Amino acid sequence: MIPAQKRLGRPREVNLPPAWYVVLEPPVQVPTAAIFSAPELRRNTACFKSTDWHPGFGGNDLEPIARARFPAVGEAIDCLSTFGRAQMSGSGACVFAEFGQREEAESVLSRLPSGMRRWLATGLARHPLFDLAV
Repeated sequence: MIPAQKRLGRPREVNLPPAWYVVLEPPVQVPTAAIFSAPELRRNTACFKSTDWHPGFGGNDLEPIARARFPAVGEAIDCLSTFGRAQMSGSGACVFAEFGQREEAESVLSRLPSGMRRWLATGLARHPLFDLAV
């Protein structure tokens, strides 16, 4: 077996600022197959190097499909967008927004409508698998 360091290359440490995430779970199930099989799904997104990544970088090509087919996802994004940049997580249905201060995230959490499950998540300063790669 090849050690992780040989397979993955030398890990590069990234200093991430503290982050707290408000997560909303709209009352809808989004089947992953329905999103990935959509003919209108953009399939030519430009590649980027991991070294170009920074907090707030990028978007989610699956989000417009989920919004169009599952209006509750769009409503959750719109609701959370009134407080910050909201994005869909993965292929849906959860959405999230990042905040730099715990107090700010808790304040947003307390002002959200009660019709959706919601919670606060703390960002990690280090990837849980980092030590396996060194």
